[in-house]
Amino acid sequence: MFPAAILTGGLATRLRPITETIPKALIDIAGEPFIAHQLRLLHSRGLRRVVLCVGHMGERIREFVGDGSAFGMDVAYSFDGPVLRGTGGALQQALPLLGDQFFVVYGDSYLPCDYAAVQGFFEASGKQGLMTVFRNHGQWDTSNVEFEDGRIVVYDKKLRSPRMHYIDYGLGLFRKEAFAGIGDGEVKDLAAVYQELLSRSELAAYEIQERFYEIGSFAGMEELSNLLRSDGQV
Repeated sequence: MFPAAILTGGLATRLRPITETIPKALIDIAGEPFIAHQLRLLHSRGLRRVVLCVGHMGERIREFVGDGSAFGMDVAYSFDGPVLRGTGGALQQALPLLGDQFFVVYGDSYLPCDYAAVQGFFEASGKQGLMTVFRNHGQWDTSNVEFEDGRIVVYDKKLRSPRMHYIDYGLGLFRKEAFAGIGDGEVKDLAAVYQELLSRSELAAYEIQERFYEIGSFAGMEELSNLLRSDGQV
C-alpha cells in the first residue's frame, strides 16, 4: 500500500476555544485524541507509513504520536515552518518523505472506505491524481462536484451550481508530478491542485459508497464519537 500524508497543519478556527490550547488532531473523540482513531483506521485498511504535515502546535502532535509504533505505523513529520503554506504547499514540501505515489487525507477526516480498491483504480488510471467523490446531495456538507459517467465535470468549493450533487470525499491519491508546478515556499491550496489536474485531464475519480465523518465542527465531533462508541471501537 502507498504511504499517506495527513494534513494536520491548519489553525482550526471553527473549533475555538478548544483549538486555542491544542491542535485539532489531539481533540478528544470518544476518550482519545482524534489522531489515534485516524491512525488505527489507516492501519486496519493496510497502510503502514504516514507522513504528518504539521504546522499549528505540531510539536504537540509529535509528542503524542512519536514514531507511530504504538499504532503499528511508521510515522514521519513535515513541518510547515513560520509561514503556513496551505494544503498544496505542505504536500509539495513533504514530497521527499512521500515518494512517487501516495494517499492524502485531511487531518479532520475519518474515512471508512476500501483504500486498496481506490489505490488499484488509481494505478490503473495512469493519471497524476485521483479524487474520491461521494453522492452527498448537500446532506453532510455542501456539495462541490459535478460528477457524470464516472468522471468529474466541475470541481469548485466557491462557485457552486445546482448540478453539484457530489462532494470531495476527502481521500486523494497523487503522483509526485502533480505538485511539480508549486515552487519552494509557495502558498497553495490542494483544491487548486485538483482543479489544475482536472483542466489537463489528469484527474481520475472514484465514487465511494460509505459516508464520511469529520471533526471540523462540533456536530461532527459528536457524531463521530457516537459512531466509534456504537461500533465498540472505544
